[in-house]
Amino acid sequence: MPMYFFLSNLSLVDICFTSTTIPKMLVNIQTQSKVITYVGCITQMYFLTLFGGWYNFLLIVMAYDRYVAICHPQQDTVIMNPRLCGLLVLVSWIISVLNSLLYSLLISRLSFPAELDIPHCFCETKQRIKLACSDTFLNNVVMYFITVLLGAGPLVGIIYSYSKLVSSICGIPSAQGKYKAFSTCASHLPAVSLFYGTVLGVP
Repeated sequence: MPMYFFLSNLSLVDICFTSTTIPKMLVNIQTQSKVITYVGCITQMYFLTLFGGWYNFLLIVMAYDRYVAICHPQQDTVIMNPRLCGLLVLVSWIISVLNSLLYSLLISRLSFPAELDIPHCFCETKQRIKLACSDTFLNNVVMYFITVLLGAGPLVGIIYSYSKLVSSICGIPSAQGKYKAFSTCASHLPAVSLFYGTVLGVP
């Protein structure tokens, strides 16, 4: 049940994430105009960071759930109770909101030319910082620090949990048991691969 709960939240975040850019893209195609207002750009960056961060945190929460289910199967229902599952999702949401707010405040303190040509299909934070007229040192330091802390941190956690999972699965004597244990990760592994593969592919 915890995995289904986390997957439903992941699906919600996925829908919200694509909804931050698709409506504006459709308007651009319909009107043949690529113009976006300053406020619209900041808003788009806020929600992209919010839902991207929340997605990232949900992936580490799901990895922890799989770790508990396979490495501690007798205590699974006790550890991953509904209260803890709800709390993990809530904490993920709060961290994402605070992170997005910080990014937006850092961008809003910068000055930009009256007209900008953003070399991207949406208002991406890194591209926007490159186009600023004012000093961006603080923005770059904070951005790289947060990326390492909130981006690479969960990825390291996911890799660590899967290393423990693989060692536990290898200890299962029957092939059927190994298959059953590994199949419980089938919904999580593609999501992790797609998310981090896409993030690493963004220039």
